[in-house]
Amino acid sequence: MAGIKHPVTPDGRYFVVKGKLWRLSNPDIEPRDRVRLVKALMDARRAAKDAKNAGDRDVELEAHRRVDEAKRSLGERGPVWWDDGAPDYNRHAVKNTPYAGWYAKARRWG
Repeated sequence: MAGIKHPVTPDGRYFVVKGKLWRLSNPDIEPRDRVRLVKALMDARRAAKDAKNAGDRDVELEAHRRVDEAKRSLGERGPVWWDDGAPDYNRHAVKNTPYAGWYAKARRWG
């Protein structure tokens, strides 16, 4: 996956940071929509940071709501984007998931 600097699971559903799985965006999102959604996510993250630095809790909460909305639209949160019935391991320690063996091997060769 372009731009990912962390190990990505063989099924392309997660990347791993500090031993924790994080769900990737839905790969079936149209490129134009993906660009729009990523821009909305980055704008919301900046707004949250700026509001926090300014001490404006109401604006910060609204910005966090927009972050969540963008991440859900990208498929990184909320219902999973795959349809094979596999459970969601987002934010789980990789060692406690079926990806543990893969990750152990990936760490040895990475």
